Order: sequence, then C-alpha cells, then structure tokens
Amino acid sequence: MHEARGLLIAALAALPLPVAAQETTAASSTTSETSEPMAVPAGYAKVWGDEFDRPGAPNSRKWRYDTSRNKAGWYNNELQYYAADRRENVRVENGHLVIEARKERLADRPDFGGQDYASGKLVSPASWTYGFIEVRAKLPCGRGIWPAIWMLGTDGKAGWPALGEIDIMEHVGWDQGRVHGTIHTKAYNHAIHTQRGANTLVADACTAFHTYQLDWNGDRILIGMDGRAFMRFDNDHKGDPATWPFDKPQYLILNVAVGGWGGQNGIDDAAFPARMDVDYVRVWQKR
Repeated sequence: MHEARGLLIAALAALPLPVAAQETTAASSTTSETSEPMAVPAGYAKVWGDEFDRPGAPNSRKWRYDTSRNKAGWYNNELQYYAADRRENVRVENGHLVIEARKERLADRPDFGGQDYASGKLVSPASWTYGFIEVRAKLPCGRGIWPAIWMLGTDGKAGWPALGEIDIMEHVGWDQGRVHGTIHTKAYNHAIHTQRGANTLVADACTAFHTYQLDWNGDRILIGMDGRAFMRFDNDHKGDPATWPFDKPQYLILNVAVGGWGGQNGIDDAAFPARMDVDYVRVWQKR
C-alpha cells in the first residue's frame, strides 16, 4: 500500500477534471459488458479499510475533504459546494458514513462560489496499484443527484484523462436503479465519446445496501456488484499509457454531486436532503 498524502494534495490541485467525469450513459460502441463471478482472489490480504465504527467526523488518518473547486465551481456543470468538516454534510453515525447533499447556501464560507446546494466529497490519502476494493453502500435517489464511488491516478502532472479514472459506481437520480461502471483514459473517455463502461439494473439501490466492487490487476479491470461483475476492461498489453494507465497508484473518492450528469433532466428540490450511507470500505492486495 502506498501512502501519498503530499502527492495527493498536489494531484488534486493539478487535476483539470477532478470529479467523476462521465456525463452520458455507455453507448453500444463503447460498452464493455460482462457477466462473471468476482470475489477477493486467493492469496490476497486486507491492507486498508474503514468500518465507520466511531461516531462523529470521519477518521482524519483515512480521509481528507476535497474542497478545491468550491470558489471556481466544479466541473461537468455541477452545482454543489463541498463542505469540509461539517456534520450536516459528512458524518459517521450508527456505524455508517453519511454523505448528505442538502439544498442550502453556505454564503458565509470564504470559498463559497454561489452554490445553492451543499454536499461532501472525501478522498483517501492512501493509494494502491492493483487490488480488490469493496464498498458497501445505500445510494441516494432523486432527480439531480449524482453519487459516485471512484478512483483517480495520483500522477496529477499527467492530467485528466491521461492519469486514468476508474468509476466503480455512478448513479444518476433521473435513471433510478441503473448503476454504471466506467473507465476513462487518454484514448477512452467521455469527452471524445470513447469511454469504456457498462451498467446494471438494481431495483433497490436506493433502499438497500449493496457491495460495489473492483477487481483490478495487470491484465484487466472488473467492476461489479454483490459478487458479480458486469463490466470488464482488458489490458491490451501494448505498453501504451493512453490505453492502459492503470499500472500506477490510484486513490479512492466518495462523493454526492448535484447537477452535472445527474442534472441532465433538471433537479427536483423535493429530493433533498439526499444521503449516501456507506457501511464499510475494504481494500485487499496480493500478499
């Protein structure tokens, strides 16, 4: 496991697109559908995790707040202000991490950018190259809400999308119950309509907990849920970082955005407050 506290802050400052980038559903020309079992591979050991068993603020040794674009505004036409250390938006209670989007203006904050909504975004100071990652969560719903569980490469100098992005779970409220898994690279990304991804229907995604999973090694990426992969992306082994930048460390991100892809069909203010509950986060790597 890699500890990247200083590098992470530099990377966040340098990223041109620091929030889950996909804005459209995966088209047939870019789909990477699969259906295969997935589980923690034999010979792997748990190297990091958070069970959220201490109420109050998230563990500061395991999570940082990302507020880097509040003043300038977040990418993808997102409308939220990401608050730091504010219990209304991010807290641990009843054994769960809660990230809650609310309709409210935090105009007294020095980095306020005029947003009508407040929410939370956490990033892990730790980063990993390859491994099995599992996040058990219950998702927020409502038109305009965009929760995500995802990863970015720590090499901020490479810029997005060259550094690589792995979206383990994205859900947009106007398409309730459809969960997306996607990757973005220099060659494959939503900006040029070549992203690689797939989606699956989860009728109770907003009322029940499910495990959202990533199995990532040097040969391929599997993204799935509850022990079944629905998206697969294979390494072409050409040694070209434009198609496979995933041989370098990535850190984990949990957030609930407002607008952007989630706001494609407008925002229903009656949906707020909207919260993502996370039961645990666990990371395993090969011994």
